[in-house]
Amino acid sequence: MIGMVDKRVRGLFFTGTDTDVGKTYVAALVARRLCDAGHRVGVYKPAASGCRREGDRLVSDDALRLWEAAGRPGTLDEVCPQRFAAPLAPHLAARAEGRRLNPQQLRRGLEPWLRQSDVVLVEGAGGLLSPLGADESVADLACDLGYPLVVVARNVLGTINHTLQTLFVASRYRGGLAVAGVVLNHPVPPSADDPSVSTNRQALSARAECPILDEVPWQAAALSPAVDWFALAR
Repeated sequence: MIGMVDKRVRGLFFTGTDTDVGKTYVAALVARRLCDAGHRVGVYKPAASGCRREGDRLVSDDALRLWEAAGRPGTLDEVCPQRFAAPLAPHLAARAEGRRLNPQQLRRGLEPWLRQSDVVLVEGAGGLLSPLGADESVADLACDLGYPLVVVARNVLGTINHTLQTLFVASRYRGGLAVAGVVLNHPVPPSADDPSVSTNRQALSARAECPILDEVPWQAAALSPAVDWFALAR
């Protein structure tokens, strides 16, 4: 499957250490940064569940946020071709509607972006081992698309374990997935009762084999200018 990706088009694959860690928020900030630098940015969320109904169609708010951050390239349907209502793993949400998650479309859905982008940002569903069917996970999709991972982690007590577990899986899954780095995010206001907030980055830097790219404050409007996201994409 890796051969299907046009390697003239760079990309990054955003995954998380858990649900609600802010993958979409961080990916949208990266999309905006790349657009501001003059790049044509494609954004692709292969499948989304927990979508809201708007008239006779389902809308993924995550896909909408990515699309708007990238300057509305292509169409919203191309951003997220497979959308489901139930807040379950996508293949289970599809089954609840009497439908089936199409594994081939998960991969083919990238093709429109390869024709119109300098760089593509892909956002997975949940973490690396979140299921996309009876016998495959998000890690399989990430491996087939071939883009390096950006691991988004929640900056709270416990994130060291969760992040290192995700990196461990990435290093061993199907021969190993390339990892561009980790972004620590504050999806909720930091708690004064959690002193780990000030030490998590240093602790992860000492243990992880990849860089800690950035630490994103609560409701940050932009990322640190120190990271060259286009150079990280492969």
